[in-house]
Amino acid sequence: MPNRTRSTIWRPLTTAATAALLATFLAPTTAHPAPRESRPVHSYENAVREAVWVDTGLDADRDGRPDRVAVDIVRPREAAAQGRKVPVIMDASPYYSCCGRGNESQRKTYDANGDVVRMPLFYDNYFVPRGYAVVGVDLAGTNRSDGCVDVGGRSDILSAKAVVDWLNGRATAYTTRTGTTRAKATWTNGRTGMIGKSWDGTIANGVAATGVKGLKTIVPISAISSWYDYYFQQGAPLYDSGPDWLSDYVNSPDARAKCAAVQQKLVDGAPRTGDWTPLWTERDYVKDARKVRASVFLVHGAQDLNVRMKHVGQWWDALAKNGVERKIWLAQTGHVDPFDFRRAEWVKTLHRWFDHELLGYDNGIDREPMADIERAPDQWVTSPVWPPRGTATTLRPAHGERPGVGTLGLRKGRGTETFTDDPRRGETDWAARIDSATADKAGFVTGPLTRDLRLSGSSKVTVTATPSTATAHLSAVLVDLGPATIRDYAASGEGVTTLTDRDCWGASTAGDSACFLRTAADTTDVEYTVVSRGWADLGTHASAHQGGPLTPGKAYTITLDLAATDHVVPAGHRLALIVAGTDKDLIDPPSTRPTLTLDLSRTKARVPFVGGAAAFARATAGSPGASPTGHLDGVSGPSQRAGRIPEGGR
Repeated sequence: MPNRTRSTIWRPLTTAATAALLATFLAPTTAHPAPRESRPVHSYENAVREAVWVDTGLDADRDGRPDRVAVDIVRPREAAAQGRKVPVIMDASPYYSCCGRGNESQRKTYDANGDVVRMPLFYDNYFVPRGYAVVGVDLAGTNRSDGCVDVGGRSDILSAKAVVDWLNGRATAYTTRTGTTRAKATWTNGRTGMIGKSWDGTIANGVAATGVKGLKTIVPISAISSWYDYYFQQGAPLYDSGPDWLSDYVNSPDARAKCAAVQQKLVDGAPRTGDWTPLWTERDYVKDARKVRASVFLVHGAQDLNVRMKHVGQWWDALAKNGVERKIWLAQTGHVDPFDFRRAEWVKTLHRWFDHELLGYDNGIDREPMADIERAPDQWVTSPVWPPRGTATTLRPAHGERPGVGTLGLRKGRGTETFTDDPRRGETDWAARIDSATADKAGFVTGPLTRDLRLSGSSKVTVTATPSTATAHLSAVLVDLGPATIRDYAASGEGVTTLTDRDCWGASTAGDSACFLRTAADTTDVEYTVVSRGWADLGTHASAHQGGPLTPGKAYTITLDLAATDHVVPAGHRLALIVAGTDKDLIDPPSTRPTLTLDLSRTKARVPFVGGAAAFARATAGSPGASPTGHLDGVSGPSQRAGRIPEGGR
């Protein structure tokens, strides 16, 4: 199905506006201007709170009856009494009971009738008074829902999609988990926006990729776009476990007792070889971007080492290719919700986004810059489009004046560089010692730049390497060498610190406060900043989807995909490319400790500089070739060993 342009997205609203205009000419009274912002005119305390169970049409837990997922609803009572139908903001999550949501790990709570008292996060407190319904869906196999968690697969996605279908009159729901009394969503117009961080946002991506009608927008925060890329990158394992561990972590006790078959499928379908299997195809939403009808407001931390930035680049590019309306925020943080790194602006912007996408208000947000980018802690810039149109530039590594300290420029190098995989070392070790020859890396550096140089988009690094053993992993890292104050993404708060006082966003009840602990930027002074990273198993040189043993002494060529970024290397700083083996705490090591020899004449980096090769040439023209020496200070290293959970407390 072709994607809609902006004009077709708003055609029903344009038709309605035309009818309203005609009525204005016919009416004897003066018309009021069209609204530009929803206002808190409804009572939150008296809101309707109810629960329904939606039939998914699946029987994943094999108990002989269709699975039903629990849907908790908070909606304005006044609108229902007046017969006015409202749009829906929906967060489908596996975390409502096991782990909680947000910086304070809030869980759902219920009254004696089983109706929700506290819905986690601020969405209901803020938006219900403004005429929205807020819906919290327990993903299949979690909390009060039937079924099994299958980690981004058919059960996960269809259990949430079924709720969108029910909101639009295409699915069946019941007033209890096992009863026969049906519930209908007569109170909604079906216009639904999905939102959520991490796994929740991943579900939004997956549901949008089904093309379901009625889903008008999604707001995925720190979300996965392809589950293979959560566990592997080009065959290199990012975690020491698979989706079966994660499923067991969030399954309800009832689901754990019934879902052994699903667990085994996750084990069998996701071998630790890193090979692509049908299980990963089912969980790849990027391939289905052509089906997306919803607009997308994407938010991500550029230093997120849990759900890594590769998920942003590939999803964003696929959406752009298919003409999907989109907006993006990129922060300096790790795996953090924007409510905790830019709270006031986030609430304001999200409010305007939902007003525009779900209520049809012409508030101008669709005509504003596409991207907001954090350049320094709490310092934001905008970009009309993202990434800016430009030309990727081919950079070449070469030998430098000192052994083991190479150069990076536009001219092809000659000869070789050699390093030995050391699983005890990672990107922070390599960058700190970039100006010294070390056995665990090959490093290449420009001279100090004479003007700022902006990288925006995804990079690729092609290497030709000869291994000494039958297995080898590779890492490629781009580094900005120079002093800066950045968010400390490697600390426990991943760039934010939680304060002791609160501020309030919406209305409160005795059981659901709209007041949350405030946060502030957690910063650190560094002498280098990792800009982008990528990893691969050299055994996938012939196919990114399948690896194989290497022949020691034979040269192999492979291209590593580096994560999307948007970063300005300031004048006076240097840009470095590092090629090495195991990136400690970010990928797992191979079964051997190979020595790898790089052919510099066949190694290159394609980097998306704004202004292309000419901009790079201007920024490096006349810069001295000699590099400083000594140890550079940076962040302490990844704060969590992969975490294995696409969630986190924030």
